[in-house]
Amino acid sequence: MDAVEEAGSGHPGTAMSLAPAAHLLFQRFLRHDPTDPNWPGRDRFVLSMGHSSLTLYIQLYLSGHPLTLDDLKALRKWGSLTPGHPEHGHTLGVETTTGPLGQGVGNAVGMAMAARRERGLFDPDAEPAKSTFDHHIWVFASDGDMEEGVSHEAAALAAHQRLGNLIMLWDDNHISIEDDTNIAFSEDVAKRYEAYGWHVQTVDWTEGGDYHENVQALAEAYAAARAETERPSFIVLRTIIGWPAPNKRNTGKAHGSALGADEVAATKEILGLDPGKTFDVPEDVLAHTHGAVERGQALHAEWNKLYEAWRASNPERAAEYDRIAARRLPDGWYKKLPEFEAGKDLATRAASGEVLTAIAPVLPELWGGSADLAESNNTTMKGEPSFIPDELQTKAFPGNPYGRTLHFGVREHGMGAVLNGIAVHDGLRPYGGTFLVFSDYMRPAVRLAALMGLPVTYVWTHDSIGLGEDGPTHQPVEHLWALRAIPGLDVVRPADANETAVAWRTILEHTDRPAGLCLTRQKVPTFDRSQVASAAGVAKGGYVLADAGSGTPDIILIATGSEVQLALAARETLEAEGTPTRVVSMPCVEWFQAQDDAYRQSVLPPSVRARVSVEAGVALGWREFVGDAGESISLEHFGASADYKTLFDQFGITPERIVTAARASLVKAGAAGKGHTTGT
Repeated sequence: MDAVEEAGSGHPGTAMSLAPAAHLLFQRFLRHDPTDPNWPGRDRFVLSMGHSSLTLYIQLYLSGHPLTLDDLKALRKWGSLTPGHPEHGHTLGVETTTGPLGQGVGNAVGMAMAARRERGLFDPDAEPAKSTFDHHIWVFASDGDMEEGVSHEAAALAAHQRLGNLIMLWDDNHISIEDDTNIAFSEDVAKRYEAYGWHVQTVDWTEGGDYHENVQALAEAYAAARAETERPSFIVLRTIIGWPAPNKRNTGKAHGSALGADEVAATKEILGLDPGKTFDVPEDVLAHTHGAVERGQALHAEWNKLYEAWRASNPERAAEYDRIAARRLPDGWYKKLPEFEAGKDLATRAASGEVLTAIAPVLPELWGGSADLAESNNTTMKGEPSFIPDELQTKAFPGNPYGRTLHFGVREHGMGAVLNGIAVHDGLRPYGGTFLVFSDYMRPAVRLAALMGLPVTYVWTHDSIGLGEDGPTHQPVEHLWALRAIPGLDVVRPADANETAVAWRTILEHTDRPAGLCLTRQKVPTFDRSQVASAAGVAKGGYVLADAGSGTPDIILIATGSEVQLALAARETLEAEGTPTRVVSMPCVEWFQAQDDAYRQSVLPPSVRARVSVEAGVALGWREFVGDAGESISLEHFGASADYKTLFDQFGITPERIVTAARASLVKAGAAGKGHTTGT
């Protein structure tokens, strides 16, 4: 209450009513060492209702983590370690960034999957609950989390995967910002989770009409959940939000605003506290709660014995674990990348699939799958088993609980949140595939991956109207620039098979941010690299693919993906007309912008003002690159259902239109001495 009063804003109610549940967990059940918050053997705790950040911050403080009372006083203030919602990498003890509801549930599912995958990689023969890699993922969730669709997707997948290491507590308090949740939320959530296949328990602190914080009953539920190994566990905890505030408990006001000085004072009197004191933590209380340090260190020491014994018995696996945990790629791994011969047309999605299969043997940390589009996305590494309980493997996808190929089902948003949980758990490198147009479904999770700097890779195929007959519902138009607008996300659209291989290499060499590979459905030419520049230039985001015949261009054509071939064809026409023309392949705007001025100006000399961008989507951000004299070949409307060649022709994304635009740009730049200036 004091922290929210000091901040002038915040969410006191849930933190008040959940305090006994959080205290019980951190003091008696959560395996953590406050003196080493990043201990690999720890349990993970996810506060999915990030608005109740005090639920986590207060327990970190009381249990002896490196968070002080002054940090609590600085809640929601500039430069503090206690921002309004928990942020991974900002505050020790915060396992993932939460706030957008439902995301933490998905993250927790991903963490539980990652723990099982790591066990399979490093200690597959250990007895149940006896491995150094065995631990639990605990998550607290709210009414809002239960309502968000992403939690449904993730929870269904968790049950399907039989994640017995996952325990979720739902704070069933019947209150959200719009007050009583009956206004919009009335299904039987416990039965829903039973239907998914979770182990479900209910602890009702309102039972009998009087409110009784029955901590013993909750402790028994925690213990039973921890003992359940075949299913994820779901605990329904019926609470009253804001308890025991006399006037604002059980109201929407307690959810998201300060209680006010009078209500805080009245509540303190009910609790037997001095209403004249703020942030009052008696030394004997702190000494008691700091007992979590001794307990955690004892658990840590016990784990260390198991860990050291495992390392001694498994030196090769231990070395691999160290490498993966540090996100170091093995020496020479890139030598496994395929090189594609010129003259063979190949869709970049197919090239990506060949890359994944080729590097699979040397990068065991790399794993992933698709949202029911494996055949279309080419996300399955050939010969690799699926990650699935034995009894659920299929003829098409044989596998085991420690497999590698992930199957998310038609759950794009859940997939995005799960991928984040996998990446934030340890050193594993996950990827997930769907069509580029359906990146819309997973955008909130993609944004959080960028916010956290997680090395998640998205395989987004069918990247333009080039997918053809499926029509405008499936043809991305605005998506490339909408995704480029997310800070910290690399959007990569390679032009051919060899650019795709270099793109994968560059993405995997980055460990501090996510990337989206935008790949074609249709086949595209594999360029003859003896006639154009090496695909190695992809690593710099943009490079001179084919220079002007004279060496000094009058005009520059900038293209991405499947449209690069069109720019090359236009260049031939312009060169034949006597216009020195440079073609720049720009697979990744973000990588190009990260280069120094000298390199960027060597590719796009400021003196060459005549420029044309070519991309089968909205032109939104290309003005920065083509300048005031530039032209853009783009698509400023939705697509249509037809074969891709017809669509490109009908919508004017052709070499002829590029040539016409080039002539217009030359005129605007004052560089044209002849030629046509108009065209369709």
